[in-house]
Formats: sequence, structure tokens, C-alpha cells
Amino acid sequence: MHPILSTVLQRLGLGFLTLFFVSIIIFSSIEFLPGDFTEAVLGQTATEETVAAFRRELGLDKPAYVRYFDWIGSVATGDLGQSFSGRASSGVDRSRSVAELVGPRLANTLFLAAMTAIIAVPLALTLGITAALYRNSIYDRSVNAVTLSTISMPEFLVAYLLILILASLNPIFPSLANVTADTPFWERVYKCSLPALTLTLVIVAHMMRMTRAAIINLLASPYIEMARLKGLSPATVILKHALPNAWAPIANVIAFNLAYLVVGVVVVEVVFVYPGIGQLMVDAVTTRDIPVVQACALIFAATYIILNLIADIISIVTNPRLLHPR
Repeated sequence: MHPILSTVLQRLGLGFLTLFFVSIIIFSSIEFLPGDFTEAVLGQTATEETVAAFRRELGLDKPAYVRYFDWIGSVATGDLGQSFSGRASSGVDRSRSVAELVGPRLANTLFLAAMTAIIAVPLALTLGITAALYRNSIYDRSVNAVTLSTISMPEFLVAYLLILILASLNPIFPSLANVTADTPFWERVYKCSLPALTLTLVIVAHMMRMTRAAIINLLASPYIEMARLKGLSPATVILKHALPNAWAPIANVIAFNLAYLVVGVVVVEVVFVYPGIGQLMVDAVTTRDIPVVQACALIFAATYIILNLIADIISIVTNPRLLHPR
């Protein structure tokens, strides 16, 4: 078997194994959440018999390991279960499937992530390459100072500053990203401008600095010195010689930040009241809707693992030692 294929298969196996252990951590963590859904719905005046009957109806009376294997078995078949929302002790079931709840919210989060990535990735690569090209110049120091300032501030602070400047003092963009399924595309883009700008400022700094560091590290290599001795321009040296060999670390940084766009948007979605999966998870935790919380957490974990697997595979297939084994 070719070394690349065997290495990729090993990474995929480790990815599935990691997801399995993460699912155990997710289920165990939710078990330790304070409060109980049945008590939250029925209230403190409910009798023990009513609470026990309601728990039995929801399947919460089963041992934890039985509920875990029931849940993970259903997820393996594509069934995320039924939401507890809408359930009542009267026997009337108005609940919706978790997939029905998560689907539109996940689409909204992916739209915001894609909108941010389209702006952030080219901008970060451009800033990183030009900062490496003009290393130690005023431009390089200015870019580093700005990116260090943005990366040192938490997301909610950046979001509130943008709301203050671009929505309150200068009403250019709306402060709330209250989009719906019927919102036209360009109106959706307009309403998502501030959340996307917030995420862009947060992730550009990290991607730009890692791109700059990767290219500067390669500029000390002997083959780069040879390219310079041939009289090639600095831009040609970086774009045609240094950048292709820097794709592996850059791909890892891009994948890590793209994973953050899906996994770490909870705070941004809450600030802008954006109907994404992060906001859904916060609401589900508040109402003790266990199936929805489990599904959202598992989607976050799977997204993070998949994107990191893609970055690993890119670094593997661009490794000359594996492409041309002796």
C-alpha cells in the first residue's frame, strides 16, 4: 500500500475513534448539568408520581449507559432523536425532531461561516505574505500591531465595539442579525455584515501571523538562498518557491480557524441574536432540552474533527517524502 494511502487511512481511523470518545464526554457532561427537564416543565408543585411517569415517558428513567448506547446507535443511523420541547405530561406530544430544529440553524451558521471565510482567508493570506515580503518594515510592524490588538480582545468586546461604532453612532449596519428562511440573499448578507466582520477581525490575526511565520521560516532555507542568488525578485521567491512549501502549516491554521467559525460562533450569535446553531444550543441548555444539546455538541465536535482531518490530509499529500518514497 502506498505510504500516503496508509497514512490517510490511519488518520481517518483516529478521527472516528476521537469522535467516539468525544461523544462519551458530551453525554457524560450533559448528565452533570444542573436541573431536570421534567421538574422544569412540571414545576415544583408536581407530585413524585407525576415526575416519575413523565421521566418514564421521556426515557430518562433508564440507566445512563443504556441511554448512551440508544443515543449513539440512533445517531449512527442518522436519527438525532426527538426534542423535549413541546412535550407535556398530558400525553399530547407536540415535539419536533432534533434534525428539524437543527437543520435550518446549521444552515444559518454555515452561511455566516462561509461569508466570513470568503473575506478572512484571502485577506489573511495577503497580509501574511506581504508582511513576510516587507519584513521589519513600517507596514509589517503596523499589521502586527493591529492584529495583536484584535487577537487580544474577546469576541464579545469586538462585537459590542462594532455595534457601538457601526450601528449606534453611525447607523450603517443593523445591530441585530434577525434573519429568517425567507430573507432574500443580499438582505441576509447585509444583516450578517456585523457578525461576519466580528469573526473576520478575530480570525484574520491568527491566520495572518501563522502565514507570516511559516514563510519567514522557509526564507532561511538553502534553496531560497539559491533562488535569490539567481537574481529572482523577492515576490517571485515567496510566491513560487516559499509559499508552495508553506501550504502544510498554513492549511492547518486555515482549517483550525474554519472550525472555529462553526464551533466558536456561540458568543457572536448570542450577541447579535443570530438564529444559528450556537444560539440554539444556548437556548436548549437553558430549557434542559437534552437531545438538542447533545446533537449540537456532536455537530460541533464532528465539524472540528473533520476540518482537522482535511488539514492533516493536505499536509500528507503535499509532503515530498511521502509523494516520492525511496
